[in-house]
Amino acid sequence: MDHNITIGAKLKALRTAKKYTLKQLSEKSGLSIGFLSQLERGISSIAIDSLAKLAEILGVSMSVFFDSASDSEKKYPVSRSFELRCSQVSPQIIQYILTNNIDEFNYLPRIFHLMPFANTDLDELEMYHHYGEEFIYVLEGVLIVYLDGGEYCLNPGDSIQIHSNLPHNWINKTNRIVKILTVNTPNPFVHGDEFVL
Repeated sequence: MDHNITIGAKLKALRTAKKYTLKQLSEKSGLSIGFLSQLERGISSIAIDSLAKLAEILGVSMSVFFDSASDSEKKYPVSRSFELRCSQVSPQIIQYILTNNIDEFNYLPRIFHLMPFANTDLDELEMYHHYGEEFIYVLEGVLIVYLDGGEYCLNPGDSIQIHSNLPHNWINKTNRIVKILTVNTPNPFVHGDEFVL
């Protein structure tokens, strides 16, 4: 299943139900009209922070953008590695959500794969800040974390815990894939209205 197509279709339906034009949604979200148009057609992916902002503007929980599992699947507490939800955050970053019950817990566990040199091609790395806390554990590779004006190099087995309201982001400066485990609280799929950029 292509999550970009699912998210795009649901975004368009929500936008039209609210009678917002692409221009109005662009002005409210700070995302370009061109990007929103591509997102609605399923040909662009979106970062979770930006999706949370759109959910807040449209007055919905982030869980509406993802397919609902059947009741029997939703209650199953074990996440199998071969069934993980996978989505592309950007051309160089892939995320795997580590729970079947995405909207039932106050924290969100994920694994990210950062392709070689992920985010290093940007003229200026965008720094994110939002409500909550984050924990990052490096599974494989070398991760550079930028936090509140500082730069931290994390090797496999290293971890960092941060207050998400401090400007932060991370990159992979190496020619190998970096794999990290992250845990965010609050869970933006549950508390989309509290998850503010």
